[in-house]
Amino acid sequence: MNEVQSNLYQQIQEFYDASSSLWEEVWGEHMHHGYYGVDGKQPKERRQAQIDLIEELLHWAGIGAAENILDVGCGIGGSSLYLAEKFHAHTTGITLSPVQANRAKERAQKVKLSDRTQFQVVDALNMPFADSSFDLVWSLESGEHMPDKVKFLQECQRVLKPGGTLIMATWCHRPTPPPYGHLTPDELKHLAELYRVYCLPYVLSLPEYAQIAQNLAYQNIRTADWSVAVAPFWDAVVDSAIAPTAILGLLLSGWTTIQAALSMGLMQQGFKSGLIQFGLLAGNKP
Repeated sequence: MNEVQSNLYQQIQEFYDASSSLWEEVWGEHMHHGYYGVDGKQPKERRQAQIDLIEELLHWAGIGAAENILDVGCGIGGSSLYLAEKFHAHTTGITLSPVQANRAKERAQKVKLSDRTQFQVVDALNMPFADSSFDLVWSLESGEHMPDKVKFLQECQRVLKPGGTLIMATWCHRPTPPPYGHLTPDELKHLAELYRVYCLPYVLSLPEYAQIAQNLAYQNIRTADWSVAVAPFWDAVVDSAIAPTAILGLLLSGWTTIQAALSMGLMQQGFKSGLIQFGLLAGNKP
């Protein structure tokens, strides 16, 4: 691991070590967007919208069953435990944050799923799992943290069983189709600020992810842009962030968390302008 990657991983670890308990207290166990209908206009309670996102992703990718699941970027175990219970599956969750891994284990014990789940601190670019270990790799808003997107999709493919499915939902920037497509200086500045605050090396456009998957010989590649469907989530998060308990928690959680909270408006603006997209990618291992 080079020094730049090592520093990034340390930043990601420290960010989630510091912020995860506050997120759970204020926003619950699911550390990802919610789904508000195709047009983004279905009124729902925020936590229900997050659960609906999981169900909609499974439906979109055609997943009706799974036995061994890998949750990459598992947070405090929200998706891992949900999928383990839904499919009566064995689920492994990985994260760079020891705080998250330990909290996920506690939550698994509380809901009596410890026998079917495990949580580990693991680098997703160098996973300690054997080839062909999982029939579903689930990556919900972790791809944006990966410093090498090609290596990440390679690793996901390696640990999948033949015929197994990768489902990835990740932050993307808008497509920049050739021959003259490019991001504007203002857009690049906007992205740079998001990278700094949320510990991101860079993001890609959805067509770029699809091209990587194609180059790696994934089969049955599907993509979708769900930006409109999830955009209301940031409004809900910002509204709840001004509650007294959230403000107190922010003050106690440290500067990196405060900075991220103050930057939520950047995500709102990014979705509204079309710069930020919520991209979906699914594919099968040959």
